[in-house]
Amino acid sequence: MKTATAMLRAPWLALLLAAAAPPATALDLSREDVGAFAAEMRKKHGFEAEWLDAVLTDAASQPRIIELMTKPAESVMPWHTYRNHFLTAERMDAGVAFWGLHREDIARISKSSGVAPHIIVGIIGCETFFGRITGKFRVVDALSTLAFDYPPRSSYFRAELEQFLLLAREEGFDTKAVLGSYAGAMGNGQFMPRSYRTWAVDGDGDGKRDLWGSWPDVIASVANYLADHGWRAGEPVVAPASLWFPAAAGLTPGKLAPDTTVKALRDRGLAFETTLGAKAPALFIKVDGDGAPELRAGFHNFGVVTRYNRSTLYALAVNDLGRRIESRLPSPAAPATTAAPAVPSP
Repeated sequence: MKTATAMLRAPWLALLLAAAAPPATALDLSREDVGAFAAEMRKKHGFEAEWLDAVLTDAASQPRIIELMTKPAESVMPWHTYRNHFLTAERMDAGVAFWGLHREDIARISKSSGVAPHIIVGIIGCETFFGRITGKFRVVDALSTLAFDYPPRSSYFRAELEQFLLLAREEGFDTKAVLGSYAGAMGNGQFMPRSYRTWAVDGDGDGKRDLWGSWPDVIASVANYLADHGWRAGEPVVAPASLWFPAAAGLTPGKLAPDTTVKALRDRGLAFETTLGAKAPALFIKVDGDGAPELRAGFHNFGVVTRYNRSTLYALAVNDLGRRIESRLPSPAAPATTAAPAVPSP
């Protein structure tokens, strides 16, 4: 679930990488590591050798994918730049239209899962611009490249390639045609293969889990992922904060999940509003705003959002985009009323 980072690449950088990158090369089944993986898949899962070999030999290792993996946007961009990429008028307009079109599904799924609707919408908006940007890499190429030619995370991506093969067999995917991000994330919610198999759900009741063609499935799957990772219904995500005094004691930003409590943050000089109790989990967030640091207090549900994408900036963008879209929704029409009949004068 990393497409949100891929969308932040500057156009000139993408062109430079495309021009400089060596050409893609077909995956070589005679390689020891590739051959061992294929043998394990046949033994462990009973894949037919002919089908499996055809899928793997069709895969192409793409050096550009490796280059894109080396510089995640969150590690090189300040918050104000990252924020301004996502919180645009165009994206918010698209979000308002999306929410209006799927209002009933969003409300139904939010109620049943407990997950705040603005977070569901914010994730879909950040991940794929409400379906506009779902990735142009073949998933089999992305996962094979990273599984066999990217040593820093090869074990993770071999496991994801294994999950993709299982998913393709279960769902009848054409591995030649499935597109996604450079990291292998798929569909309008950008689920990695393991996440797709584990948390994708049928939201429209047609018996299928379609994260490309069914928005109810996408909405329900995003909510299911967050709910299963510990979302707490009715609790806040984050709150604006300020310091009571310049040199606050012991406040260190950088965590992805709460590492202290509401009371401890306040005792150290952080001022913020919340209905949560003193012992509620909390964390200190400090990011680069426009000309000055921006401070917030994050809570348990903030940590849950970072499970979707392990980035403080991502979780802030999801929350802020969702809240801004929510604030622009038209108010529900007031029920018509019938004027009371005039009382005749005595």
